[in-house]
Amino acid sequence: MALTEPSNRISRLLLVLGAVLALAPFTPAAAALVSGALLALTVGNSRQALTRTWTHRLLPLAVVGLGAEMNLRAVARAGLHGLGYTALSLALVLALGWWLARWLKVERDAGLLISVGTAICGGSAIGAVAPVLRAKEHEISVALATVFLLNAAALVIFPPLGHAVGLGQDAFGLWAALAIHDTSSVVGAGLAYGPRALEVATTVKLARALWIVPLTLSIGWIVARRGGASIDAPPVKKPWFIAGFLAMAALVTFVPVLRAPGQLIAIAARRVLVLTLFLIGAGLSREALRSVGLRPFLQGLLLWLIVGSLGLGATKLGWLTLN
Repeated sequence: MALTEPSNRISRLLLVLGAVLALAPFTPAAAALVSGALLALTVGNSRQALTRTWTHRLLPLAVVGLGAEMNLRAVARAGLHGLGYTALSLALVLALGWWLARWLKVERDAGLLISVGTAICGGSAIGAVAPVLRAKEHEISVALATVFLLNAAALVIFPPLGHAVGLGQDAFGLWAALAIHDTSSVVGAGLAYGPRALEVATTVKLARALWIVPLTLSIGWIVARRGGASIDAPPVKKPWFIAGFLAMAALVTFVPVLRAPGQLIAIAARRVLVLTLFLIGAGLSREALRSVGLRPFLQGLLLWLIVGSLGLGATKLGWLTLN
């Protein structure tokens, strides 16, 4: 959306004001995301490229900083217990996504990108798999826009829904990690629910994110075998923030003198995360909304609703636990 010079100035001013408010301790994560999206869809964001760049820079830093208040022993337990759930849910989500894409007649690569984004970690997974598939630009945009919209909805809906059905913090953290797409929204939902929910949601989601590498390599091998892409596809970006998160958690766990400054780092990281969510919202555009189309969005919506409902039911019944 082209902006006139007065609108351009207003957009820049509101963007700066929104970023400052996002850093304030009284601003909740969901409000930051929604306000960013409202800014982008009403006044317009004249700094789309800049907000996108800073989103990619700040999110990994926020995740690393959150490790400063985690206990590595608890992180290890949560990650190991979530491993089996992750493997099973990945297989089920990918199979269901493939079936829904065929049923709705969604383009093959767009359907696969939506399925992968739902199964692992949203935009990060889509960004890793897209170059291996040699996906077209509009297919990538459709998948990213679909995942973004559902992410925004999850961040607003999941915490009150978790309270309404009486989920404890462990149960909510596990459910959020399995049913919400992007790491940012998972961490934001956990942050809104409570400190233990944040710990569980973050650790299980990061363990899930590790599956980007084997899944992308497997897809690349299959695509190369069928002749759809070159084996020289761009390399998968390494999720270095997972190692950073674990390293930070190890420091505060095994070096007691670092626990107090670690709490300060974690407080700062939580505010950086809220700022990141504001920037994610500000990165939305009307063009992205128009690009989604009904069938791909229906695939993503149905897949998300099924995964979220099954995960909620299994968690509520005690079939999914960390014990």
